[in-house]
Amino acid sequence: MKKVYNTEEEFLKDYDPKKFDQLSMTADVILISVSDVEQSNYRKTSKKMMSILLVKRDDHPFKDKWCLPGGFLNPKTETLEECAVRVLKKETNLSNIYLEQLYTYDSLDRDPRTRVVSTSYMALVDKNKLTDMINPNACWFDIVLYEENNNIVDIILNNGVETINFKIKKTLREKTTDRYKFSIAKNESLAFDHALVILAGLERLKNKLNYTDIVFNMMPKYFTLGELQQVYEVILNKKLLDPAFRRIIANKVEKTDKMKTGEGHRPSVLFKYKNHK
Repeated sequence: MKKVYNTEEEFLKDYDPKKFDQLSMTADVILISVSDVEQSNYRKTSKKMMSILLVKRDDHPFKDKWCLPGGFLNPKTETLEECAVRVLKKETNLSNIYLEQLYTYDSLDRDPRTRVVSTSYMALVDKNKLTDMINPNACWFDIVLYEENNNIVDIILNNGVETINFKIKKTLREKTTDRYKFSIAKNESLAFDHALVILAGLERLKNKLNYTDIVFNMMPKYFTLGELQQVYEVILNKKLLDPAFRRIIANKVEKTDKMKTGEGHRPSVLFKYKNHK
């Protein structure tokens, strides 16, 4: 016969947490930046590249493979977002980075050690603020992305020494909302299911660019309109017509009395985000 409790205190006194299966939780973070590519000729217009931070694992499982910054949640002292903030602080030595939750990954076989459910986060930063601050086993990888005709996304990551190539298949889940399901078609160098998290983060950033001011979390305080346009084009992976771009950002930026000089070009007017604190 089932015991009836009159109060919650009575119930908790008899409660045995060992009756339930134990589950581990992690927070994994895709940290994205857009920055200049070094040019041999200073007169050339700076080229922008999008990059993400990866960490090389120094222990099993997936020893010597690359993964996103992540860590196990302390269930007694922190929330998942606090866990993600702690992870970012450890890897970059920075606080107050833009952070938003992406998706939860719960495949039964995603971690060979035990049942681990991961909540992923997207973080955005101006990489120039991270000089000499990242963890020794962490490295920035530039991203090149191609979408093939058969809904296969081919992603190439390069850090100047090592190249990582993986492919993700996109399957339309809901026609009315244009939502896709992602599955790994090829992956040899990334640990866990982080290839899926990377594409999810890039897609989220691309989509939010159209209706939010999220891009300014990746910009310095002052910038030229040309620099801002390049960042938009890198994220969207397409060229934008100048008039169309100017309409997009017309109400987002304001002109300053500062000028950018000293790069072999005519001085350019600097702008700033209107809502910059």
